[in-house]
Amino acid sequence: MHDEEKKESKWATAVSIAGRIAGMGLAVAAAVLMATASQCTVYAAYGARPRTVTYSDFPPFVYLVGAASIAAFLEAIAIFLVVWKKGKDKTAKVLMPLLGVAVPALLYSATGAAFAAVSDMSYCSANGRRVSVCAGSADAGGVGGSNFCSQVHISVYLSLAAAVAVSVAEVVRGVGGSASGGDSDSKSSSSSESG
Repeated sequence: MHDEEKKESKWATAVSIAGRIAGMGLAVAAAVLMATASQCTVYAAYGARPRTVTYSDFPPFVYLVGAASIAAFLEAIAIFLVVWKKGKDKTAKVLMPLLGVAVPALLYSATGAAFAAVSDMSYCSANGRRVSVCAGSADAGGVGGSNFCSQVHISVYLSLAAAVAVSVAEVVRGVGGSASGGDSDSKSSSSSESG
């Protein structure tokens, strides 16, 4: 039975590490894609001057770039603690639960804010009228769906995928941790009986 618990713990650790690596990669991709979504010239249908719209014109998109970057950095720390410190270091025991909560919280909050902003990507023109970024862009020929808009949408979905991957990795770590926790209890009880 001891070997089965050890195999289950190793399997859970491997899946957790893979999920963390996937989450980190998706978070980096979301941040980079959003940060590069910055060249979109919008022509107003009523003859106003063209305007270049960048991701920085929308505060939720700026938040997504910052939160995804921070989340990727924190995931790198978590991966280091799991792989090289094996989660047994005192620092790892304190930091892992904090990282397990902070990373998904950053990613989910940034994704939610960006989803809300995506539904109404528009800006106020000089004469006070709202102009849709996607419907009036030069890239789309005024028909909607510019490169800027597709990059923003893909980035938001990548951020959501990163949040889900990190959450699944944390759940698997928790499930695997309970198996390995039983393993360490059996070792301590067998050593106390032999002593």
